[in-house]
Amino acid sequence: MKYLVVLNINPDVLAALSEEEQQAIFDGHEKFLKVVQESGEFHSTVALAEPAKTSVVKVRDGVPAVTDGPFLEAKEFLAGYYLLDCATPERAVELAAMIPDAGIEGLGVEVREVIHELGL
Repeated sequence: MKYLVVLNINPDVLAALSEEEQQAIFDGHEKFLKVVQESGEFHSTVALAEPAKTSVVKVRDGVPAVTDGPFLEAKEFLAGYYLLDCATPERAVELAAMIPDAGIEGLGVEVREVIHELGL
């Protein structure tokens, strides 16, 4: 079963961390990636640009309108995800707990089961 492990980031929380703490997050992601690749549970991952580089497309009466920025005003934004292939939901949660973001107050890691997938 595949699970989407969603990384929601609050830029204010990250800005309050020291340079060493921020580097520990990046190092922790590298370590996590190595674990899931070696276990065979890794499927894919992406990191996304910050909301300032986001475009929102809305079509009204057949006319597209494009605006800058995120759709909703929020403190947190989607920063990226890991797609994992795990035997059980418990294993997906166990792996998500290894991601350094999960241990930082004000950040979190969301685990969602993939119920439909189209391959290329």
